Amino acid sequence: MMRFAVPAFAILVLVFMISPIFVIFPLSFSSGSVLTLPVPGYSLQWYEDFFFSERWLSATKNSFIVGFATMFLAGILGTMAAFGINYSDFRGKKLILAALSLPMIVPLIVTATSMFLAFSIVGIANSLSGLVIAHTIIAAPYVVITVLASLQTFDMNLLRAALSLGAHPITAFREVVMPMIMPGVIAGAIFAFATSFDELVIAIFITGPGQFTLPRQMFAGLREFLSPTISAAAVIMVLLSFVLLFFTELVRQRGERLKASSNE
Repeated sequence: MMRFAVPAFAILVLVFMISPIFVIFPLSFSSGSVLTLPVPGYSLQWYEDFFFSERWLSATKNSFIVGFATMFLAGILGTMAAFGINYSDFRGKKLILAALSLPMIVPLIVTATSMFLAFSIVGIANSLSGLVIAHTIIAAPYVVITVLASLQTFDMNLLRAALSLGAHPITAFREVVMPMIMPGVIAGAIFAFATSFDELVIAIFITGPGQFTLPRQMFAGLREFLSPTISAAAVIMVLLSFVLLFFTELVRQRGERLKASSNE
């Protein structure tokens, strides 16, 4: 019985976890003016409002701008930090790694409040550039962790061999290290983008009225306007999450193939 009970229980848990997500799909096609189930009818009016509304399009554009900028900065900084931590051996190494992981542990409301006070002093609050910096701070640890995991399987003797043969350190890193850890770098960058694109608390504190991101616009639509357009926006975000998961899985499989070929 355990042979069938364990998979059945796992399926029930999975359905319990994801069913609230898929409830939003019929709501996004509702012809009613409020979010109710069962839906009174089906219509594309809320998708039309999303794609032809300057307010929603501007918020989506801001989210992509901040997300890609965060992915780029967090990818570079996180990769450099991970390589430095893995390659060096010094006292306090674990302490530095713990400090880099703090943005993943500290509650976002505390982080957002601190960032707002600090960014107000230097004059970058109420701006997308300030939001990019804030999101880079909270997203970089994900890159550090994924790249560190990739570096655990990398043979540092390959880098030492390249340096001993006269290669410039930057050239050796680009030609020897990066191809082997690239799956981890890409996976970390995808996590950084997803973290930035989905973040709301810091966006509320850092951005002004003219820099709404998509999560903040959805929050405003739920709190102020009670617009069912948020259901269409939610479906789009869910689909984007599936796309990111698909690319992450492709990167993982590519990393496993590279690891297998290097072992051979």
